[in-house]
Amino acid sequence: MKLPDKGTPSGQLWAFLASVRLTVIVLLSLAVTSIIGTLIPQNETPAWYIDRFGEIWFGVFHTLDLFDMYHSWWFQILMGLLTLNIIICSMDRLALTGKIIFARHPSFRRARFLKRKNRKEVRIERSSTSLRPLYENLLQKEFRYVRTEAHEQGFSVFAESGRKTRLGVYIVHLSVVLLLAGAMIGSFFGFEGYMNVAEGETEDTIQLRNSPGSRKLDLAVRCDDFNVIFYESGAPKEFRSDLVLLRGGREVVKKSIVVNQPLRHGGINIFQSSYGPLPPDARMLEKDGVVLRLISLDSKMEYRKKLKTGKIVDLPEGGGTILLKKALPSFLFMGARDMGETLVLEKRSPDGVVTEIKLPVAFPRFDRMRRNAVFAMGVEGLTQRYYTGLQVTRDPGAPLVYAGFILMIAGCFISFFMHHRQICVDVTSEGEFSRVLVSGISPKDPIGLEKKVEKIAERITRA
Repeated sequence: MKLPDKGTPSGQLWAFLASVRLTVIVLLSLAVTSIIGTLIPQNETPAWYIDRFGEIWFGVFHTLDLFDMYHSWWFQILMGLLTLNIIICSMDRLALTGKIIFARHPSFRRARFLKRKNRKEVRIERSSTSLRPLYENLLQKEFRYVRTEAHEQGFSVFAESGRKTRLGVYIVHLSVVLLLAGAMIGSFFGFEGYMNVAEGETEDTIQLRNSPGSRKLDLAVRCDDFNVIFYESGAPKEFRSDLVLLRGGREVVKKSIVVNQPLRHGGINIFQSSYGPLPPDARMLEKDGVVLRLISLDSKMEYRKKLKTGKIVDLPEGGGTILLKKALPSFLFMGARDMGETLVLEKRSPDGVVTEIKLPVAFPRFDRMRRNAVFAMGVEGLTQRYYTGLQVTRDPGAPLVYAGFILMIAGCFISFFMHHRQICVDVTSEGEFSRVLVSGISPKDPIGLEKKVEKIAERITRA
């Protein structure tokens, strides 16, 4: 690969983009802006910022996009500049190291090996001619590339392995580029938000997270059923939503989801996030009503009365009247425990004393704790309805991020645990004897290289 001439404008631009100085400046800029993004809360309402900083500073911060800094144009430019810097630096360096990595016939200089500090010398009572095939076979068992070169005093057997491991650092660079590219794609084209879907109902719009806006999906979500299982303490053990995805009114996907088991379709992920009770439909209470079950604490007789919103009903045994006033989505018992959907009744005794009674739908025996009661009351024919809280995300850059993490692990493993090594076994003839020198060259892991040289020297001695 031919790089631009440094004397030309394109060459000067290339040198600037490949400089370490640019890397340092961009990284420091990202660090400083990240601190600003931490000090200034992100994605709050304009009224909140005006109250906190005043109108003047609100205008300044708004112009600089500091309220949604990580999606601002200048932050994306910094990210893009860092990505370009990494690419240019890698290409600039690869233009030089590529001659070593991709050479068909690597270069060996005998003089370099003879001066190495890790060299080991042995004197063997055999001629150099008989040693040549022996040492070639020995090195071929451990190294992929072996070449023999003759010189005036004898010969040298050169061996090499791990030349491609020099690409490890470039794989790490590529992984960082993929991570940055994935983050930028997700920032521009992805979204994250929430929606609440009542049982039996359909929604197609989410409330965006960290933003006052909303987003209409290209499909609709219907909740056919919702179930929640409680521990004895009343804490939720598991909640499950039976969801159907609709496109153009047609069912596309059906799946039951629980926490950490999302529904994924077309790049959209739907997670079970929360839930909440729903009050009874007011029209249903007015039209169909509910059944009130009464047990007389005196006669032990059991009665049932049909209640509708706003309709006064006489109680048995001359116990006065009862009126269904309204339904509450939740009720905190003693200010602590949420009893869920609750009906509010108004009981009027024969002497005109009015008592407000709350009957949680999910706890039919709750009213037995009421003091000075004439009847123990409970609700029948009304099941607790819930809405399911869903987290909806789409991140088209996620595959690049996953690929980046995989490549980073692979690149770090190659860079730290695999090495490029060159070994030289130099044989000099000294009459009936031969002087054998073993040495090696490696850009990394000098201790491991020294052990390798010692190991080869021992095998040569035994051979």
